[in-house]
Amino acid sequence: MAYIHLFLLFLRPMERTDDHFRKVISHAREYGYIFASSEIYDGLSAVYDYAHNGVELKRNIREYWWRSMVNLHQNIVGIDAAILMHPTTWKASGHVDAFNDPLIDNKDSKKRYRADVLVEDHAEKIFQKAQKEIEKARKRFGDSFDEEQFTTTNPRVVRYLQERKTILERLAKSLENEDLADVKALIEELGISDPETGSKNWTEVRQFNLMFGTKLGASAESAMNLYLRPETAQGIFTNFLNIQKSGRMRIPFGIAQTGKAFRNEIVARQFIFRMREFEQMEMQFFVRPGEELEWYEHWKKERLHWHLSLGMGEENYRFHDHEKLAHYANAATDIEFNFPFGFKELEGIHSRTDFDLKAHEEFSGKKLQFFDPEINESYIPYVVETSIGLDRMFLAVISNALQEETLEDNSQRTVMKIPAILTPVKAAVLPLIKRDGLPEIAQKIIETLQWDYNVVYDDKDAVGRRYRRQDAIGTPYCITVDHQTLEDNTVTVRDRDTMQQERIEITALEAKFREAFSYKKWLSKA
Repeated sequence: MAYIHLFLLFLRPMERTDDHFRKVISHAREYGYIFASSEIYDGLSAVYDYAHNGVELKRNIREYWWRSMVNLHQNIVGIDAAILMHPTTWKASGHVDAFNDPLIDNKDSKKRYRADVLVEDHAEKIFQKAQKEIEKARKRFGDSFDEEQFTTTNPRVVRYLQERKTILERLAKSLENEDLADVKALIEELGISDPETGSKNWTEVRQFNLMFGTKLGASAESAMNLYLRPETAQGIFTNFLNIQKSGRMRIPFGIAQTGKAFRNEIVARQFIFRMREFEQMEMQFFVRPGEELEWYEHWKKERLHWHLSLGMGEENYRFHDHEKLAHYANAATDIEFNFPFGFKELEGIHSRTDFDLKAHEEFSGKKLQFFDPEINESYIPYVVETSIGLDRMFLAVISNALQEETLEDNSQRTVMKIPAILTPVKAAVLPLIKRDGLPEIAQKIIETLQWDYNVVYDDKDAVGRRYRRQDAIGTPYCITVDHQTLEDNTVTVRDRDTMQQERIEITALEAKFREAFSYKKWLSKA
């Protein structure tokens, strides 16, 4: 009953979602990736715990990002800033006055939504209509198909794309002018209904501040009002001068950070895609004024290459330039990933100008400038930001990895084809039977490999069932110890993706794993 209740808790906000997404959510719980937080108390909305396999996958994603962003760049260093910061930080950053989302309620269903997301989802449906027309033409014309010409000349596609553009431009203008009445008017004109009930009976649109408040102090009377940080970037900006001087950094240079952030989301849905407590992986890159757009283009390419290095399909990524720029930006784009519920933001690349450092200089009264010896001039650097949600990356990985295959004998297997460098468990060591000294050899193999890799021992059930269990977890290799091992010191290594088996010597396992799980091998693709 507890499992059923939890499953319904996950699905409640998304009855209409894709069947594959339901399977991802169910699989994540069954195989120890993600649990509902405080499950024994019926859970807490949009808050999740990472289980034994989930915490390993999350740690590996973080490490893959850190190695690429920090260890492979001589001019980028790391920081771990505190979650609690002086409240004036958030006044300077604009969060106190401007960190709002447009909220709208449906009067019939009593459901609450982000008004801008309702409009954006409607525009995305129009875009998908255009894509379907393009795909039909691609199949019809084959190799001779000219997508650019078709997109710009086919009346139906041109109409769809122009309609989408007009909607998004109007939404951006309304939000920029804080014309919430026009946002509602747009929703009504487009005939947008409640995704769950179909009702079009909407309230007025109003602003909703997303920050969580808390207090610091020994008593209620003397306590200072604080906020849980809504983003990790400000800890980097307030430490800019400390890092620059102590690290003797010269422009251009970057500061990277991973850590928790907190947002009181209006609508926290789609599993771990939008949560109230989440983790970011951010890098702020400080550059000379006037060079920021060049670096912006550089980091767009760098970050896309990082994603593609994991081999999750180039067709699953796209750039989406912002129609409405944040108050601090002069250019912004998202790297979107094709989640089970469509293309959504995975990572943002923003040219933040000098807004943040200038604002903190003004509010703190401290100079936050860099003296550039090459041009003999002091200036406030401009900033290019790359910011990826670790939880969203986690969801991208597991939703892309979960596959159901029909084998040659018509049997079915469920497999998680997680990129090997990220997998929670790198290998499972399986003694064929629980006697004749085979378990002891298996344990010795584990003792050798566990210094460098997360490996597990599994002797429960027939070996075929154990293979299936490790496939479902995502383990790249199964190492089987059998009676031939006693004779020639060899083991059978089974590959998760191909299911092919090879016989190798135990002493060759370390070399095989070094090749398979080499950061150099994987990141060199980026």
